[in-house]
Amino acid sequence: MNKKAISLMVRAVIAGAMISCAGLASATVYTQCPGDLNGDGDNIDAGEDSTVKCMHLSGGDGYIKMADDRPMYMFGFGNMTGVPDGQVMSEGVLSAEFPAPSIDLKEGQPFYLTLSNVGMVMRPDLFDPHTVHFHGFPNASSVFDGLPDTGIAINMGASLTYYYNVQDPGTYMYHCHVEATEHMQMGMLGNLYVHPKQDGTPIEYPAASGRIFDKFVYNDGDGSTGYDVEVPIQIGSFDSRFHDASEGVQPLPFAEMEDNYPMMNGRGYPDTVIQGSLPSVDSYLDPGIPFKPGRQTQRVSTHIEATQGEKILLRLSNLNVTRFYSLNTLGIPMQVVGMGAKQHISPDGKKLYYKTNSVTLGGGEAIDVLLDTADVAAGKYYLYTGNLNYLSNGDEDFGGMMTEIIVN
Repeated sequence: MNKKAISLMVRAVIAGAMISCAGLASATVYTQCPGDLNGDGDNIDAGEDSTVKCMHLSGGDGYIKMADDRPMYMFGFGNMTGVPDGQVMSEGVLSAEFPAPSIDLKEGQPFYLTLSNVGMVMRPDLFDPHTVHFHGFPNASSVFDGLPDTGIAINMGASLTYYYNVQDPGTYMYHCHVEATEHMQMGMLGNLYVHPKQDGTPIEYPAASGRIFDKFVYNDGDGSTGYDVEVPIQIGSFDSRFHDASEGVQPLPFAEMEDNYPMMNGRGYPDTVIQGSLPSVDSYLDPGIPFKPGRQTQRVSTHIEATQGEKILLRLSNLNVTRFYSLNTLGIPMQVVGMGAKQHISPDGKKLYYKTNSVTLGGGEAIDVLLDTADVAAGKYYLYTGNLNYLSNGDEDFGGMMTEIIVN
């Protein structure tokens, strides 16, 4: 029996032991959700308090499939919302998604986010704690900020419920802040955005134009950030050697980190144009890996489609730990209306919006751009990185950080 087969067999035994002991471990998995009447960890059922939002995430490991059909080992967050506490440890095995489950909030909405650490099944030698860091949000208490040196980090088999009362709309992001360079490179990253209170109020913009909007990026007062179609896109990239070293229990090449899989929402082109979740990766894995058949780990689409005359909001964010990236459009100019979860205005309220066909984001930056299709011919357009050497999936060219914009 070769070393790989032995390693997989040992891991399968350990994974089975973790699942069989889930009843014991689940004693410390505990969700908190005010307004939840049936104890399922969320409050979306009939008769429950929908003014509060609750989510339950797992922290652990898993696999995704790259656009060249290569399976990639990764760390990540999984969506355990609605899973009974006693089943989280078993259901959370290899449930990590990339990007992490999207968090979509409303301004002023109380938000309870439970994180349960389900452990690393493929790396039973690791006992890494995890946190959630709400990037760009000024927490009232450092205990909920996700920095392990000033707050709480969650150990295996345990849970912590974070509380947020979000008052500032805009585009944010979230990630694990434990051993941040490693955990972020491995995939513990997600989209997070907050809708303004102005949503739902019909506003004509520009005045006398006949264009009515009821969805907005910010509380602009005049409808200038109105849009019809919303697409959050988190750009980033993986270093396959780093991920392979982690899966193979080898020294991690921090100093030589060089990403070779650029992605949008965890996908490279042409997978970026697929609507909805990508197919499960289990058919690409070694049979000895205890991956749940049919589990979807790449749920966030980058499909962009609108009807001629509509405005498209792109919520762009970058949590990459190695590079700056530029994004370009061809044929449809981008209007920048917000940066860093702030409307792009001067201190005296003057609008500083501007049009461009290229924006550049470093790690931790977010930009809100509008694409106006009013004077655009129907057809296919492209959103792609201006770093042309990153239009690849590993060693395959003509892929990577690119997607299509369809104007009907």
